[in-house]
Amino acid sequence: MAPQTLQITVIGSVWAAFALAEMLQGRFLARESTREDVRLEIAVTLMFPLISVGVLSTSGALCDWLMPSQRNALADWPWWQMLLVLLLADDLTQYWWHRLSHTSVMWPLHRAHHSAGYMSVRLVYRNNAFYYALMPGIWLSGALLFLGFGWVYVVYSIVKVTVIIGAHSAIRWDQWLYRTPWLSPLAWVLERTISTPATHFAHHALRQDDGIGHYAGNYGNLLFIWDMLFGTARITRRYPPAFGLEDDLRHGPESWLTQFVYPLRRSRRADTTLGTGPHSPPA
Repeated sequence: MAPQTLQITVIGSVWAAFALAEMLQGRFLARESTREDVRLEIAVTLMFPLISVGVLSTSGALCDWLMPSQRNALADWPWWQMLLVLLLADDLTQYWWHRLSHTSVMWPLHRAHHSAGYMSVRLVYRNNAFYYALMPGIWLSGALLFLGFGWVYVVYSIVKVTVIIGAHSAIRWDQWLYRTPWLSPLAWVLERTISTPATHFAHHALRQDDGIGHYAGNYGNLLFIWDMLFGTARITRRYPPAFGLEDDLRHGPESWLTQFVYPLRRSRRADTTLGTGPHSPPA
């Protein structure tokens, strides 16, 4: 099986398994979901594969043009060295990209990910189109594929996306670790190593004054180690009671198209945080 085929098959299967589990628990079609949410998520589902493949392909083509003799130049590296480079070039850069997306300049490209009033696998790729088109980690990954990271990148991406899917899923798989005393040491290590539902749900919380919500932190995608290292971690082992943006509660949901293609389409609301800054603190 070709590497890309295996990658798509496994990641699609993992997403489908979590989605099915959410459906069986009645959480996939959340009651908080609006028509704008559904339209946005359909658009993202259709466009993300095109954007990501387009960026990877363009990055590889640029490498082929600028340094053709370097194709597969690093293919003989041991897998652990490739993994270390991927963690730095992809996951660490995505941590900073995500963190910068909570500043006033970048917020409009990330707002769509936080505007949902629920947590679900539906949110995994829910972002503005330009959020991914400009993401440094995808461009660097394209260059590393050109240099010969092939199968190591496939395995790495499968593990990473599995962790991200699990961190967004309404299943809350980490809950049983917290409820089982003899698994406490494992839970302690995992929640400080990778993103989990408890730590990532806190990042999506509606309110920030309850000791749980933490949108100014818990930015990690695969590794939570970055949050521990850079002082942005909050671990409570609790889950926020509500999700979404105060801005939308006050003024109604933002248009799905505006969230998806801003700044090509500006907000038509009288009051909006699009183009002005991150979500405001609770009233």
